[in-house]
Amino acid sequence: MSRRLVLITGASSGIGLAFARAYASHGWDVALTARRADRLEKLAEEIRLRFGVEAHALPADLAEANAPEDLQKSLLALGRNVDGLVNNAGYGQPGGFVANSLEQHKAFMQVMMMAPMELTHRFLPGMIEQKFGRIINVASLAGFLPASPGDTLYGPIKTFLTRFSQSLHLEVRDHGVHVSALCPGWTYSEFHDVVGTRSKLSKAIPEWWWMGADEVAREGYVAAEANRPCCVPGAPNKAVAALLNIVPGDWTMELASGQLRKIHR
Repeated sequence: MSRRLVLITGASSGIGLAFARAYASHGWDVALTARRADRLEKLAEEIRLRFGVEAHALPADLAEANAPEDLQKSLLALGRNVDGLVNNAGYGQPGGFVANSLEQHKAFMQVMMMAPMELTHRFLPGMIEQKFGRIINVASLAGFLPASPGDTLYGPIKTFLTRFSQSLHLEVRDHGVHVSALCPGWTYSEFHDVVGTRSKLSKAIPEWWWMGADEVAREGYVAAEANRPCCVPGAPNKAVAALLNIVPGDWTMELASGQLRKIHR
């Protein structure tokens, strides 16, 4: 098989779905994973017909500790190596730290942090061996904030993904492997619908600040090909990221708190 294969997590909607189409449009075969098997099968069929590449639907729940190993076994059974990895799966967990159970927090960290780390560890050696690889970890502009109340673990985990990507970028850049953190801001997807914040956010966040998932994925693809360690898509988000690098942390904490009060009032 001459075509490259990319594994995309959280591929059934939003940025993950957009990445699937973006990679397929550039001639990559795609392996799609998410919990919703029906959506994956539908997307895989669309990609086969539209782009003429192979598309594999591999339903999995990354909250289960054995999911990364099972995905690796499934791909080995297909006789395919993983040339690209997009760690995109994720969700929000609002309501505050105490209001969510310890088991909810553990599952959240498994999906958002442990699974991306393990998938990277499982597939990176093959990329290094063949001297080619692409890894995109979908982080967030929220990872640039020193703190954000409410969705307590989200920002710190996204900070981890960004720093993890940057460190790994330095570690493997001489091996033909590109590693990038993609840090989008407000993005039109199902993310905010699932956590029930869509209507409030639409009122609080100006329309010009929002980006489409397709645009975010395109910028992420270009950044990975250019081997940029971090990509913040969209001019407003770039400006915010630059500002957060120079504004004192206690100021940004208060700004974040004020913005959240505006959203949730």
